[in-house]
Amino acid sequence: MNLLLDLDGTLTDPREGITRCIQHALERLGRPVPAQDELLGCIGPPLHASFEELLDGDGTLAHRAVAFYRERFGEVGLYENVPYPGIADALETLQQRGARLFVATSKPTIYARRIISHFGLEGRLEDVFGSELDGTRTNKVELLAWILERTALDPRCTLMVGDRRHDIAGAIANGVEPIGVTWGYGGHRELLDAGAARLIDRPSQLAALGLSAVGSPRLYKPAAFGDTETQ
Repeated sequence: MNLLLDLDGTLTDPREGITRCIQHALERLGRPVPAQDELLGCIGPPLHASFEELLDGDGTLAHRAVAFYRERFGEVGLYENVPYPGIADALETLQQRGARLFVATSKPTIYARRIISHFGLEGRLEDVFGSELDGTRTNKVELLAWILERTALDPRCTLMVGDRRHDIAGAIANGVEPIGVTWGYGGHRELLDAGAARLIDRPSQLAALGLSAVGSPRLYKPAAFGDTETQ
C-alpha cells in the first residue's frame, strides 16, 4: 500500500507556529489581529487563500501578508510545532509492513523537509512533496496529480490521509482513496461531507491501513533527503 500523508494537522500539530505567524503578518499590515483560537480554520488550506479570506478578498494584500508570514515562519514558526503522539510509532509500523510513505502537503517543500528532519521522521518516509514558494501546487488536486506522475504510483493502491476537505478533494479527483483523520482541524462533518471513504480517530489506527494491499513497484527513485531541488 502507498500512503500520501498530509503534514499539518495529520502528522504534526502546527497550531502555535501557524497562528502566531498569521498574527505577525496581520500586525505588520496594520490590520486587526484575531486571537489564536479564531485562526484555527487557517490550518490546512493554502496560505494565500486563508489570507484573502482574512483580508476581505484583497489578493494583493494577501500576497504581502504571505511574505510577512514567512519572515517569521522561516526562522521561528516552523519549529513551533509538534508531532502528534503515536505518529512516529505508526509510521515505523507501516514501514515495517512494506507500505510506501510520502508526505503530500500544500506547505512549501523547503519548509516541510525542515520540519520532518527536525522531528527525526525522515527515515520513515520515502520522500516529501509540497508546493513551490511561488504558490505552484498549493492546490491538493494539482499536487496529488503531480506526485502520482512523478512517482508512478498506482492510484488504486494508494491512500491519501489528511484532516481537511482539501485532502479529500485532492484524493477523489485523482482516483485515490481518501482517508480522514479526526485529530486535526477539519472534524468529522467536514471530512464526511467532502467524501472521505473512512475516518480514523487516533494515530495508532494508521498502522492498520498498511494491511490492505502491497504498494506499487519501486520505479521512483527519490533524491537524497534534504535535497532542495523541489521547493
